[in-house]
Amino acid sequence: MTLSTEKATLAETVYSELRDELLRGGLAPGAKIRISDIAARRGVSPSVLREALTRLAEQGLVVAMPQRGFAVAELSVEALLDLTRARTLIESVALRESIADGDLAWESSVIAAHYRLRRTPLVNPDGHVNIDWAEAHRHFHHTLLAGGKSTRLTAVADSLRDCSELYLYWSRELAHDDQRDAAAEHAEIAEYTLARDADKAAEALAAHIERTTDALVSYANAANDLSKDVPA
Repeated sequence: MTLSTEKATLAETVYSELRDELLRGGLAPGAKIRISDIAARRGVSPSVLREALTRLAEQGLVVAMPQRGFAVAELSVEALLDLTRARTLIESVALRESIADGDLAWESSVIAAHYRLRRTPLVNPDGHVNIDWAEAHRHFHHTLLAGGKSTRLTAVADSLRDCSELYLYWSRELAHDDQRDAAAEHAEIAEYTLARDADKAAEALAAHIERTTDALVSYANAANDLSKDVPA
Protein backbone atom coordinates (compact mmCIF):
# COMPACT_ATOMS: atom_id res chain seq x y z
CA MET A 1 0.00 0.00 0.00
CA THR A 2 1.44 3.39 -1.01
CA LEU A 3 1.64 6.30 1.43
CA SER A 4 -1.11 8.24 -0.38
CA THR A 5 -3.40 5.20 -0.43
CA GLU A 6 -2.77 4.56 3.26
CA LYS A 7 -3.60 8.18 4.08
CA ALA A 8 -6.81 8.00 2.04
CA THR A 9 -7.83 4.81 3.85
CA LEU A 10 -7.13 6.39 7.24
CA ALA A 11 -9.10 9.50 6.30
CA GLU A 12 -12.06 7.34 5.21
CA THR A 13 -11.97 5.41 8.50
CA VAL A 14 -11.75 8.57 10.61
CA TYR A 15 -14.49 10.19 8.53
CA SER A 16 -16.84 7.23 9.13
CA GLU A 17 -16.09 7.10 12.86
CA LEU A 18 -16.52 10.84 13.37
CA ARG A 19 -19.70 10.92 11.30
CA ASP A 20 -21.18 8.15 13.42
CA GLU A 21 -20.18 9.96 16.62
CA LEU A 22 -21.70 13.22 15.38
CA LEU A 23 -24.97 11.61 14.32
CA ARG A 24 -25.28 9.83 17.65
CA GLY A 25 -24.91 13.09 19.54
CA GLY A 26 -21.52 12.09 20.96
CA LEU A 27 -20.26 15.58 20.18
CA ALA A 28 -22.55 18.30 21.49
CA PRO A 29 -24.06 20.83 19.06
CA GLY A 30 -21.73 23.81 18.68
CA ALA A 31 -18.80 22.08 20.41
CA LYS A 32 -15.34 23.04 19.15
CA ILE A 33 -13.41 20.14 17.65
CA ARG A 34 -9.89 20.04 19.04
CA ILE A 35 -7.93 18.65 16.12
CA SER A 36 -4.70 17.85 17.98
CA ASP A 37 -6.53 16.05 20.81
CA ILE A 38 -8.79 13.98 18.54
CA ALA A 39 -5.94 13.16 16.14
CA ALA A 40 -3.78 11.93 19.01
CA ARG A 41 -6.63 9.89 20.49
CA ARG A 42 -7.31 8.20 17.17
CA GLY A 43 -3.65 7.77 16.30
CA VAL A 44 -3.72 9.75 13.05
CA SER A 45 -2.01 12.90 11.86
CA PRO A 46 -3.80 16.29 12.05
CA SER A 47 -3.79 16.45 8.24
CA VAL A 48 -5.72 13.17 8.01
CA LEU A 49 -8.25 14.44 10.54
CA ARG A 50 -8.64 17.75 8.69
CA GLU A 51 -9.36 15.85 5.47
CA ALA A 52 -12.13 13.91 7.21
CA LEU A 53 -13.51 17.09 8.80
CA THR A 54 -13.56 18.86 5.44
CA ARG A 55 -15.84 16.12 4.07
CA LEU A 56 -18.08 16.42 7.12
CA ALA A 57 -18.23 20.18 6.62
CA GLU A 58 -19.41 19.66 3.04
CA GLN A 59 -22.32 17.67 4.46
CA GLY A 60 -23.18 20.32 7.01
CA LEU A 61 -22.30 18.13 9.99
CA VAL A 62 -19.45 20.40 11.11
CA VAL A 63 -18.61 24.02 10.39
CA ALA A 64 -15.22 25.23 9.20
CA MET A 65 -14.19 28.41 11.00
CA PRO A 66 -11.42 30.48 9.32
CA GLN A 67 -8.25 30.42 11.42
CA ARG A 68 -10.13 28.61 14.19
CA GLY A 69 -10.54 25.05 12.95
CA PHE A 70 -13.85 23.19 13.07
CA ALA A 71 -16.90 22.97 15.31
CA VAL A 72 -19.98 20.77 15.42
CA ALA A 73 -22.96 22.37 13.69
CA GLU A 74 -25.10 24.33 16.13
CA LEU A 75 -28.70 23.51 16.88
CA SER A 76 -30.11 26.81 15.69
CA VAL A 77 -33.90 27.00 15.92
CA GLU A 78 -33.96 29.81 13.35
CA ALA A 79 -31.87 27.80 10.87
CA LEU A 80 -33.90 24.66 11.50
CA LEU A 81 -37.20 26.44 10.90
CA ASP A 82 -35.82 27.97 7.70
CA LEU A 83 -34.62 24.59 6.44
CA THR A 84 -37.94 22.99 7.36
CA ARG A 85 -39.89 25.62 5.43
CA ALA A 86 -37.66 25.17 2.38
CA ARG A 87 -37.95 21.36 2.54
CA THR A 88 -41.72 21.47 2.96
CA LEU A 89 -42.19 23.77 -0.02
CA ILE A 90 -39.73 22.02 -2.36
CA GLU A 91 -40.55 18.43 -1.44
CA SER A 92 -44.30 19.02 -1.62
CA VAL A 93 -43.99 20.41 -5.14
CA ALA A 94 -41.64 17.60 -6.17
CA LEU A 95 -43.99 14.96 -4.76
CA ARG A 96 -46.96 16.45 -6.60
CA GLU A 97 -45.02 16.35 -9.87
CA SER A 98 -43.87 12.82 -9.14
CA ILE A 99 -47.46 11.70 -8.59
CA ALA A 100 -48.56 13.44 -11.79
CA ASP A 101 -45.72 12.16 -13.98
CA GLY A 102 -44.67 8.86 -12.39
CA ASP A 103 -45.24 5.67 -14.38
CA LEU A 104 -45.76 2.05 -13.35
CA ALA A 105 -42.04 1.48 -12.93
CA TRP A 106 -41.93 4.41 -10.50
CA GLU A 107 -44.89 3.00 -8.55
CA SER A 108 -43.06 -0.31 -8.27
CA SER A 109 -39.92 1.44 -7.03
CA VAL A 110 -41.92 3.26 -4.34
CA ILE A 111 -43.40 -0.04 -3.16
CA ALA A 112 -39.95 -1.65 -3.07
CA ALA A 113 -38.36 1.31 -1.26
CA HIS A 114 -41.12 1.37 1.33
CA TYR A 115 -40.85 -2.39 1.87
CA ARG A 116 -37.10 -2.09 2.43
CA LEU A 117 -37.61 0.75 4.91
CA ARG A 118 -40.40 -1.08 6.75
CA ARG A 119 -38.29 -4.23 7.10
CA THR A 120 -35.17 -2.43 8.36
CA PRO A 121 -35.00 -1.88 12.15
CA LEU A 122 -34.98 1.78 13.16
CA VAL A 123 -32.56 1.28 16.05
CA ASN A 124 -29.72 -1.07 16.87
CA PRO A 125 -29.71 -3.27 19.99
CA ASP A 126 -27.76 -0.47 21.74
CA GLY A 127 -30.67 1.92 21.19
CA HIS A 128 -28.96 4.13 18.62
CA VAL A 129 -30.31 4.85 15.14
CA ASN A 130 -29.45 2.05 12.71
CA ILE A 131 -27.25 3.31 9.87
CA ASP A 132 -28.92 0.82 7.49
CA TRP A 133 -32.30 2.31 8.40
CA ALA A 134 -30.98 5.80 7.70
CA GLU A 135 -29.87 4.69 4.23
CA ALA A 136 -33.23 2.99 3.56
CA HIS A 137 -34.99 6.14 4.79
CA ARG A 138 -32.94 8.34 2.48
CA HIS A 139 -33.66 6.01 -0.47
CA PHE A 140 -37.40 5.97 0.27
CA HIS A 141 -37.71 9.74 0.29
CA HIS A 142 -35.62 10.08 -2.86
CA THR A 143 -37.74 7.46 -4.65
CA LEU A 144 -40.96 9.26 -3.72
CA LEU A 145 -39.80 12.31 -5.66
CA ALA A 146 -38.03 10.52 -8.50
CA GLY A 147 -41.14 10.09 -10.65
CA GLY A 148 -41.23 13.70 -11.76
CA LYS A 149 -39.78 14.96 -15.03
CA SER A 150 -37.49 17.53 -13.40
CA THR A 151 -34.28 15.87 -12.23
CA ARG A 152 -33.05 19.27 -11.06
CA LEU A 153 -36.04 19.64 -8.72
CA THR A 154 -35.39 16.18 -7.30
CA ALA A 155 -31.71 17.02 -6.83
CA VAL A 156 -32.57 20.22 -4.93
CA ALA A 157 -34.93 18.27 -2.68
CA ASP A 158 -32.25 15.63 -2.05
CA SER A 159 -29.72 18.34 -1.18
CA LEU A 160 -32.05 19.96 1.35
CA ARG A 161 -32.79 16.56 2.89
CA ASP A 162 -29.07 15.84 3.21
CA CYS A 163 -28.72 19.08 5.15
CA SER A 164 -31.41 17.90 7.57
CA GLU A 165 -29.91 14.45 8.26
CA LEU A 166 -28.13 15.61 11.40
CA TYR A 167 -31.42 17.01 12.73
CA LEU A 168 -33.13 13.69 12.03
CA TYR A 169 -30.59 11.86 14.20
CA TRP A 170 -30.66 14.53 16.88
CA SER A 171 -34.45 14.27 17.16
CA ARG A 172 -33.90 10.69 18.32
CA GLU A 173 -30.54 10.88 20.07
CA LEU A 174 -30.88 14.25 21.83
CA ALA A 175 -34.59 15.11 21.84
CA HIS A 176 -35.50 11.46 22.58
CA ASP A 177 -38.62 11.51 20.42
CA ASP A 178 -39.00 7.78 21.14
CA GLN A 179 -42.80 7.71 21.01
CA ARG A 180 -42.86 8.71 17.37
CA ASP A 181 -44.40 6.13 15.03
CA ALA A 182 -42.19 6.78 12.01
CA ALA A 183 -43.32 3.55 10.34
CA ALA A 184 -46.95 4.71 10.36
CA GLU A 185 -45.93 8.09 8.95
CA HIS A 186 -44.05 6.47 6.07
CA ALA A 187 -46.91 4.05 5.41
CA GLU A 188 -49.36 6.95 5.19
CA ILE A 189 -47.15 8.87 2.77
CA ALA A 190 -46.65 5.79 0.59
CA GLU A 191 -50.37 4.96 0.63
CA TYR A 192 -51.51 8.40 -0.50
CA THR A 193 -48.70 8.60 -3.07
CA LEU A 194 -49.60 5.28 -4.68
CA ALA A 195 -53.28 6.26 -4.62
CA ARG A 196 -52.25 9.37 -6.60
CA ASP A 197 -53.85 11.61 -3.99
CA ALA A 198 -51.45 14.54 -4.31
CA ASP A 199 -53.12 16.74 -1.68
CA LYS A 200 -53.11 14.15 1.08
CA ALA A 201 -49.67 12.85 0.14
CA ALA A 202 -48.17 16.34 0.30
CA GLU A 203 -49.95 17.02 3.60
CA ALA A 204 -48.64 13.77 5.11
CA LEU A 205 -45.11 14.50 3.89
CA ALA A 206 -45.16 18.01 5.35
CA ALA A 207 -46.39 16.70 8.72
CA HIS A 208 -43.63 14.08 8.64
CA ILE A 209 -40.94 16.71 8.06
CA GLU A 210 -42.37 19.07 10.68
CA ARG A 211 -42.51 16.35 13.37
CA THR A 212 -38.70 16.22 13.47
CA THR A 213 -38.55 20.01 13.73
CA ASP A 214 -41.13 20.19 16.51
CA ALA A 215 -39.22 17.66 18.63
CA LEU A 216 -35.94 19.53 18.24
CA VAL A 217 -37.43 22.97 18.85
CA SER A 218 -38.93 21.67 22.10
CA TYR A 219 -35.56 20.20 23.06
CA ALA A 220 -33.67 23.41 22.21
CA ASN A 221 -36.13 25.59 24.11
CA ALA A 222 -35.94 23.33 27.17
CA ALA A 223 -32.14 23.36 27.03
CA ASN A 224 -32.16 27.15 26.75
CA ASP A 225 -34.50 27.49 29.73
CA LEU A 226 -32.26 25.17 31.74
CA SER A 227 -29.15 27.21 30.95
CA LYS A 228 -30.91 30.36 32.16
CA ASP A 229 -31.54 28.70 35.52
CA VAL A 230 -27.85 27.89 36.04
CA PRO A 231 -26.12 30.57 38.18
CA ALA A 232 -23.42 32.53 36.38
